[in-house]
Amino acid sequence: MSSFRRGSVALAAAMVVLVGLAITGSASAKLNVMTLKGYPAPGTPTQFNKVKVLKQGNPKAKKILLLEPGTSAGATNFRPLGGALVKRLKGWQVWSIERRENLLEDHSMLESYLKGQATNEQMLDYYLGWLIDSSVSPHFEGKTTAETQFAKNWGLKVAVGDIKRVVNVARRGGRKVVLGGHSLGGSIVTAYATWNFNGRPGAKDLAGLVFIDGAGAREAADLPTAEDAQASLDSLNQESASPFITLVPPFPWAAGVFNAMGSTAALLHPNERSLMDDFPLLPADLKPPVSATNLAQYAYAVDADTGPENLRLVQSHIGDLAPSGDPRGWVDGQLGTAKRAASVFMEIDGMDGTSWYHPMRLTIDAGAINNGIATPAQKVFGIKTTMGRRVRLPMYSFDAALGDGRIKWATAALAAQSKVPKKWVRSVVRSKTYAHIDPLSATPAKNDFIKTLVPFLRNHVR
Repeated sequence: MSSFRRGSVALAAAMVVLVGLAITGSASAKLNVMTLKGYPAPGTPTQFNKVKVLKQGNPKAKKILLLEPGTSAGATNFRPLGGALVKRLKGWQVWSIERRENLLEDHSMLESYLKGQATNEQMLDYYLGWLIDSSVSPHFEGKTTAETQFAKNWGLKVAVGDIKRVVNVARRGGRKVVLGGHSLGGSIVTAYATWNFNGRPGAKDLAGLVFIDGAGAREAADLPTAEDAQASLDSLNQESASPFITLVPPFPWAAGVFNAMGSTAALLHPNERSLMDDFPLLPADLKPPVSATNLAQYAYAVDADTGPENLRLVQSHIGDLAPSGDPRGWVDGQLGTAKRAASVFMEIDGMDGTSWYHPMRLTIDAGAINNGIATPAQKVFGIKTTMGRRVRLPMYSFDAALGDGRIKWATAALAAQSKVPKKWVRSVVRSKTYAHIDPLSATPAKNDFIKTLVPFLRNHVR
């Protein structure tokens, strides 16, 4: 652990600048973030009825690609991708939505680490070390189930309501808005486009749809019945049930904290020996077989070939462990680099690419979207995804490993039921070669998602 105490304040500050240069093209790591009043969710305290938007590109742009993140993801998930797109799309901005659940997070020690005011060891102790050492103080105190009962209402109605407020701002001055989403965000795109806003579909606000390894359709046999829907709500609404997906019981925030800390240390101090070798709370299948650097430790956990099956939501094709070295480093390869993969999730300016508290209700509701065709379960959930035959828009879809062709199928079905001309639809399937995060993290020169999306947007949004 002593190696993590070596970095001086001056060195840490210099590394922050270098990271900013590498990722943003400038020495400033300040994000351009807009905060809007969100949908007034029942029971939610006022300070959480907000939605943030990360903006990239020329503020005078007349076209906006608005991106919705997936499960347990945040706005800066799209930052490397957005930077690549605005370089290739003249007259476009990329806006990325930061959903309200991220307002629950505590980034104080991550920010201290970035500023050189805390070591990696102090950061680890603050967020996780206190769980195995009661003497650690002060330490992170995650939100409890009792404190966050209101988040059990944060389903599709709230997410779509927040997007509506962002879209209304984006359309000002006659700007055109294309709505896109990754993973669960693709399902939410379908929900917004097919939502019944007082007899008018959300699609009327938009100039196109983009589905990135996620969409809002299921096979009929997989759709929830009204009874299934009610059982899901009854289970969620038990007083003892957490409002959030909990991958590391009983701490819904733990997976997000691991990702935020790991990615940030990988970029700030890439060559130092990882503390995770000896940390007992990190599962063994996330640890390399040899002592590794911060960068190699993180890359090993999120690489599609070396990471475990249960981490498919955060995986990329980025290379392999170096053949030698102590600590062992990482050799970039395949579609991307370890640093670019880490930049998808790293801490910057009080935000990171993960959502530490992902609302269970949002995922439950998304199972009933049904490409905008009404079902009994939708009535139970109180969602209005019923205008799926009135989505006459250009549509682009990209299947990576989790989509496995289903995104193309769902997009084709949505287009067919809305009588969208076939020439308006572009589907790209890379299920065998692209991991779930590759469309967001792959090097632009190798990224088939960027290479095919850019001409689609140029040709169909004029």
